[in-house]
Amino acid sequence: MTPKFPSANFRTWRLQIAAVIRLEMKKTFFAKRGLWVYLLALAPVLLFMGRAIDLMRASETRQEMAAAHPVSSEVLDKIRPSMNDDEPGMTIDDVIKRAGEPYARRSPQARGQRRAPRVVQMSYTDGQDDYTFTFFDGELRGVNRREHPNLQQDTLIYATVFQFFYLRLAIFFGCVGIFMNLFRGEMIDKSLHFYLLAPIRREVLLVGKYVAGLAATVVIFTTSTALQLWMLLLPYDASAYLHGAGWHQIMAYLGVTALACLGYGSVFLAAGLLFRNPIIPAATVLLWESANLFLPAALKKISVIFYLQSLCPVVAPPEKDMNPLLALLISSAEATPTAWAITGLVTLTLVILVVASIQARKLEINYGTD
Repeated sequence: MTPKFPSANFRTWRLQIAAVIRLEMKKTFFAKRGLWVYLLALAPVLLFMGRAIDLMRASETRQEMAAAHPVSSEVLDKIRPSMNDDEPGMTIDDVIKRAGEPYARRSPQARGQRRAPRVVQMSYTDGQDDYTFTFFDGELRGVNRREHPNLQQDTLIYATVFQFFYLRLAIFFGCVGIFMNLFRGEMIDKSLHFYLLAPIRREVLLVGKYVAGLAATVVIFTTSTALQLWMLLLPYDASAYLHGAGWHQIMAYLGVTALACLGYGSVFLAAGLLFRNPIIPAATVLLWESANLFLPAALKKISVIFYLQSLCPVVAPPEKDMNPLLALLISSAEATPTAWAITGLVTLTLVILVVASIQARKLEINYGTD
């Protein structure tokens, strides 16, 4: 009998993995029980699409008002109320003489009041920002400049949404929906025995299913990330951003998304072999990931989010009025060098897959109980 050399075994396993991937791809992408994952990935795209449409409409409106009532920001910035109570401030006529007619004038007054209003507000725009001048008894008393969103501010908003919602919730539960069903879903459908009766090692089956699930989640969620970033940049002239750190940040976000699928996918593939009910492991892992900030340094490394936050290109700053607990949740752990973060996440994933392969060897099914 001719002995089988390791190279021949590897070739056989490679062909078997490719066969499993081909069989699993269609089921993974179009499984009815996983269609909600597409809605989860689409939600932030719709969020940023709505914001982009709103910003473009507001910008178009400001440009139209600026064209009808042209005035420069230099002129508007020089209009200031008097700093000395003994000196009279600018009047309504003085402001109109300098800046022209406003695009809006309001006179807040009590209902039924017939005498001339004591408070008058006039609004101007330079096409970018809005200026509101408040007059009391005809004298300028206050200036309010409203700066509209810019790309720098929106990149910080995106960093917060990406780290708080997208990584911790969307990709997390998307991996629950796809990877937990790779084995458990076939037990429910009573079709897993076809694989187990085939002349294929359990470890090979597990790798094939994992790669198919990873391909599906990476395609779905990196596509969503790319669309989110496109919607983020759409209302602005992003040429300066792209020629600066833009492309680096975009590639970093796509890479972090793929690594999140890699890490969470291994966790929930193993959970699908160990648990019948996906709610218990999903809730447990979610609590562990959320508590990562409070864990000792050694335990933090047994967590996917620890490595992902270190790889995010922009730190999401908490807002001033944000709940302290929520601010702690989105705050980043101590920075880890990129190479170490990627190595740590890949190592954690491999360890989990090894544990899952050991469990797969012991896998026995009884459709009467499963």
